[in-house]
Amino acid sequence: MIAAAKTLIKRHWPILRLRTILLIVLLSVAAMPVAGAVFLRVYENTLVRQTEVELVSQGAALAAAAAALWPGRAPPAGPPDKARPGYYRPESTTIDLSASRALPARPPAARDAPPADPAALAVLPALRPVIDETTRVTLASVVVLDRNGVVVQGLGLGGGQKRLPEVAAALSGRTRTVLRRQSDYRPRYSFEWLSRASGIRLHHARPIVVNGRVEGVLLLSRSPRALFSGLYEDRGKFLIGLAGLILILVLLSGLVSRGITRPIVALSRASRDVAIGQGDIPETPRTAAVEIRQLYEDFRAMAEAIARRSRYLRDFAAAVSHEFKTPLAGIGGAVELLQDHGESMSPEDRARFLANISADNARLAQLVTRLLDLARADMARPGHDVAADVARTVHRVVDAQGGTRLAIETALPATLPPVAVPEEAIETVLTVLLENSRQAGAAHAVVSAEATAGAVVLAVSDDGPGVAGSDRERLFEPFFTSHRADGGTGLGLPIARSLLAASGGRISLAPSAGGARFEVVLPLAESPG
Repeated sequence: MIAAAKTLIKRHWPILRLRTILLIVLLSVAAMPVAGAVFLRVYENTLVRQTEVELVSQGAALAAAAAALWPGRAPPAGPPDKARPGYYRPESTTIDLSASRALPARPPAARDAPPADPAALAVLPALRPVIDETTRVTLASVVVLDRNGVVVQGLGLGGGQKRLPEVAAALSGRTRTVLRRQSDYRPRYSFEWLSRASGIRLHHARPIVVNGRVEGVLLLSRSPRALFSGLYEDRGKFLIGLAGLILILVLLSGLVSRGITRPIVALSRASRDVAIGQGDIPETPRTAAVEIRQLYEDFRAMAEAIARRSRYLRDFAAAVSHEFKTPLAGIGGAVELLQDHGESMSPEDRARFLANISADNARLAQLVTRLLDLARADMARPGHDVAADVARTVHRVVDAQGGTRLAIETALPATLPPVAVPEEAIETVLTVLLENSRQAGAAHAVVSAEATAGAVVLAVSDDGPGVAGSDRERLFEPFFTSHRADGGTGLGLPIARSLLAASGGRISLAPSAGGARFEVVLPLAESPG
């Protein structure tokens, strides 16, 4: 099951860039403290609003009880019409810790207040038990004021509180909740400064409406549930949140591991194995970042190029050894014979052996020269802003070959676009092809050219015997030649191919009705501007 889940995840894993993975991780790490602080603020504000809701509910119940017990209250005309629009009037919370200003602690009741309203005093004997039972459970402080703002029940009995903004709002028929500081607050824990709700108290004033008139006010106050007490009470939820946070961190570390770390470790291990000639190139991980995937592709291309180069060098060294062995053996044998029998040898034999030594020496010198030419061709790099004139180069080569037994004809259009191959490389390639035609016994050759989309195709055709079918596959191998007796080294075509490849060109043997036909593709030069 786990393996199937991994396969499914790999199949649908998004292809991410390395900078995207790092950005996700860094933003997530940076956002965690911010998210934690925001969460604590929001949670604390929720606790305060929850306290406000409780005060509103308690005040509504007590105000309704007081209104029902108030002397002179007119009896209801009938059952309430709950279907009437506007019958239900839910009250929303108004306190926001980030926006509401905390007022000073509630001042003592003014002692110059008028006498208490007799109606308010008359309702107290029946209302007081209700208040006592309520406050015993809710722990809220409840103060009852008459219509003049005089305290008839609770703290500050007999004093006036109509100057308080919340009491004034209630006397005008509106409910109001405010935040006030606690004058007797003393912090119990050193970390209570983290809580904005520490040291404040909610005060909720609610009018007592009887027969459409405000006859009194209920002033309820209570401290909000402390932040850290709330955290402790909701510890189960927070443990789940902490587990979720740890899970996010694990997922982020997995993202970094899957996208960066593990692919790099695997590639490092593979590079060590390839360096000692062991192991295979690993497959590109689907979960790797885009840059890592490109690194795998580049490493694979590099390893394949190194393998090809190693095979090429191995085969090239074997071919060089073979090519050098024959003339060296001939030179060594001739020298040995001259040393042993030079004095008794006839002048004709001595001259013949010396001629053999000279011929083998010349072949070695030619091989060394051609090997240097091949090395320079392999190391050639395309030039910048190269724009060669094909027609001029062709005419120069044809003029240089005019003294040979090969008749050369040109068939060039009136104009040809410039190509991005150096004239020296084109001259070397044409010289090699015409020299091969001469060595093959051709009497007539044609050099033609035509411009195609993005390239100039240069063709060299002759009327010689052509290339045998068995030799076509090996034609561009170093040291392969069917005219070794005529001085061929088998390096001309490999040199031509390397020179063209350095500039993005190519050479190939094309089908022909008779003789041999080689086609050289020369890429066009970039037009200025």
